[in-house]
Amino acid sequence: MKKTVLREYARLIVRMGLNVQKGQDVLVYADLDQPEFVKLVVEECYKAKAREVTVLWDYQPLQKVHAKYKSVKTLGDVPKWQQERQQHWCDTLPCRLHLISEDPDGLKGIDMGKLAKARKLSYPILKPYIDQREGKQQWCIAAVPGVAWARKMFPDLSRNQAVEKLWEAIISTSRVGEDSVGAWVAHNEDLRKRCDYLNSLQIRQLHYTAANGTDLTVGMIPEAMFCGGAELSRQDILFNPNIPTEECFISPKRGEAEGIVYSTKPLSYQGQLIDRFSMRFEGGKVVEAHAEVGEELLLTLLDMDEGARYLGECALVPQQSPICESGLLFYNTLFDENAACHLAIGMGFADTIRDNHEKTLDECRALGINDSMIHEDFMIGCDTMDIDAICADGSVVPVFRAGNWAF
Repeated sequence: MKKTVLREYARLIVRMGLNVQKGQDVLVYADLDQPEFVKLVVEECYKAKAREVTVLWDYQPLQKVHAKYKSVKTLGDVPKWQQERQQHWCDTLPCRLHLISEDPDGLKGIDMGKLAKARKLSYPILKPYIDQREGKQQWCIAAVPGVAWARKMFPDLSRNQAVEKLWEAIISTSRVGEDSVGAWVAHNEDLRKRCDYLNSLQIRQLHYTAANGTDLTVGMIPEAMFCGGAELSRQDILFNPNIPTEECFISPKRGEAEGIVYSTKPLSYQGQLIDRFSMRFEGGKVVEAHAEVGEELLLTLLDMDEGARYLGECALVPQQSPICESGLLFYNTLFDENAACHLAIGMGFADTIRDNHEKTLDECRALGINDSMIHEDFMIGCDTMDIDAICADGSVVPVFRAGNWAF
């Protein structure tokens, strides 16, 4: 990929994704796959007047080694120095950039039950710090190619050809071009107008149906609103948390979901795949789940904590999105969730509550925002999906027909 294109992508991530402000610190989380691109991003952060940029490197094969040999107690331990670092981040609120590139099968074969037990030990210690930072930081998730990820998507190509092909797909679907910032301004405006229309309907329920058997009704929080594209932090800084993004999303009301839903794309969770699965809801809770691939992992995910079996997000994405129209299956949630309507089990988003900046996190959760240590998106959209909005006045308004917007 030409360096000029990569620099434009790095600039887009820093300027529109994070929107780094003068004097801010930046944390970059990255694997070892694209160090030269990470260098470009760091340079762009400094050009945006960042005070200090810290890169936290990771290496998926090493994660596998740690998971194999460490005890559950050691894996779940959060030593004092790490807690002090967490508090430092709460005090300084650095921008957070996650550059993802992991192998979709990279942790295949490890004991996920062991990792789940370890996370259950560490999460209660980390949760107070996570809650302190809720809604206050700019953050962004973007992608760069990893060799194993590229070969998973393009198995018939050579290593270099596969990586280049994945770069092309990332650049294209992320709307990188001669005027990437201008393209994103226009895209954000389109998403804002769609959210404004959805919010004007005063939706109380969404009813999903599809030819594969999906028949699910999900309740909405009256005080909640659809959001999409750019978000505003509690520090009044506009940023784009996902590059790419095509969704209008909302957090539904905990405890109000009835029916069954079928997945339409694989879910990559912690370096392993769950595929061809279904979930049945009663009283808002998943009471039955099956998967042809990865069922044990799916059940482990659903049992992470009490909130893991409740919905945290409903996201609307048309089949006419650039990612869906590319015809590519990315085996990566950032991209695949933006190719199809999706739901998420686990944590909901407090910033989908109107005037959330004037409310505490506990107040938002009291309105019906779900709380959990997980938030996992899974894709349910397809070209036969219809979605109807049941509104406060009892009217039924078509939102999706045959997988695309009905307005």
